[in-house]
Amino acid sequence: MNKIELPPVIFGTSGLGNIYHETPYELKLAIVKECITHARGIPMFDSAGKYGAGLSLEVLGKCLKELNVKPDEVLISNKLAWYQVPLTTPEPTFEKGVWVNINHDAVQRISYQGILDCFEQGNELLGDYTSQMGSVHDPDEYLATATSKEEEDKLYDDILGAYRALSELKEQGKVNSIGVGSKQWRVIQRVAKDVDLDWVMIANSLTLHSHPKELMTFIEELHQKDVSVINSAVFNGGFLIGGDHYNYRYIDKTSEEGEALYDWRERFFAICKSFDITPAEACFNFGFHIPGVVSVALSTSHPDKVKSNIEMVTKEIPQAFWDAMANEKLVSF
Repeated sequence: MNKIELPPVIFGTSGLGNIYHETPYELKLAIVKECITHARGIPMFDSAGKYGAGLSLEVLGKCLKELNVKPDEVLISNKLAWYQVPLTTPEPTFEKGVWVNINHDAVQRISYQGILDCFEQGNELLGDYTSQMGSVHDPDEYLATATSKEEEDKLYDDILGAYRALSELKEQGKVNSIGVGSKQWRVIQRVAKDVDLDWVMIANSLTLHSHPKELMTFIEELHQKDVSVINSAVFNGGFLIGGDHYNYRYIDKTSEEGEALYDWRERFFAICKSFDITPAEACFNFGFHIPGVVSVALSTSHPDKVKSNIEMVTKEIPQAFWDAMANEKLVSF
């Protein structure tokens, strides 16, 4: 294990892969340019073969080259698990309804050889650039496909095989670190017991609204081991800052869950307004200032939001705000 240096804000690239809607190339170029311009330290991008069936990687490489960014002036993390293949059906067969107007399909390859294939293809798609950080993408989703304990054990062996491949890539100097990205933190905990990780990316789990005590304890354990924690999806898929989807699921206001979530958000917004703090600033501040968390991964489809996203790193929030949140039982420490 080696302690890696990461910037406070990592730029997510799912938008470069046309998530939910097609984004014109000129707008994608503008987003990448803003990320490069306003980055604090070396700019870092988080991508994956899953994003637009490799489109995100292709666009990122193209944009960086057009902006004359040298390969050693950027850090790229490629989450590995999905391999680009020709599109032979009217629509892609993976994650239907998520990726718009893409010209390839993707198949999942989580195994020793599969991860090596994904790594090599990812660098080919990046063109003049290479990913310096490797990980297995969404092992929780992979395990969730199991229909029996025996099948789950086999799938987990596939994941361990994938990490053997990543360990070899690290030994060969082809990546500087290995990690894991997952929406289910319990799966990260399981992997961390069997794999020597340099970093973990936790999505949807460590937020202002959701931060279970057991997870906080796990983060502290990682901190003691010098495993860097990247906090991703600190807005619970956009719901905490005004969206209608919580962790990418549409929330019905009239359901019991919906009523509770909307009530929480309404009270949260009221406190933010009284302190002249934006909900995004509060969510970022909470998710970033947890001991062990070194970076927050943020995505945007608006170039003009990049600078303000980065500025949230130094936004000071008074203790009185957190006291008010605690008094309303909206947060626990």
